[in-house]
Amino acid sequence: MAESSTTEPRWLSDDERTAWLRLIAVTMLLPSRLEAELKRDASLSHFEYYVLAMISESPDRSLPLTEVASRVNASLSRLSHVIGRLETQGLLRRSPSPTDARASLATLTEAGWAKVVSSAPGHVAEVRTVVFDPLTAVQVALLSEICGALLGTLDPEHRLLGLGERDVTHPTQ
Repeated sequence: MAESSTTEPRWLSDDERTAWLRLIAVTMLLPSRLEAELKRDASLSHFEYYVLAMISESPDRSLPLTEVASRVNASLSRLSHVIGRLETQGLLRRSPSPTDARASLATLTEAGWAKVVSSAPGHVAEVRTVVFDPLTAVQVALLSEICGALLGTLDPEHRLLGLGERDVTHPTQ
């Protein structure tokens, strides 16, 4: 019978535990705060807004559904339900891709573009209030650097940022 190797777990230091608990608290509190603002001010869920925003930032305000799913970290099934709701509201339309018969495109309608434009100021104000206003410029730079390092492990293909092979720590390159 083979002996199982037992190694002592590498426990978190006190500083690491504090940082970890703070990170978990932020990841628990931030989504609901952003969701509440968007529901109140734009009648959109945070996820619906994010889908619209990702499409709005693409050329011709149109993206293949597989690319949208990748950027918002959603299964095609979940995305299909959200796209259906947004389509029913007249905010976007689905159409076959002109270059790939197997793919579908999600394209913002004029109403969808208007919804993003009208929703963005309140959303940005909320993001600024809860994330950036409490930080110094140095802390913002550190936050970006820290998130880039974490994303290097969590999303090495840079799917969520839509950057492809570009460096997540320097998204303007």
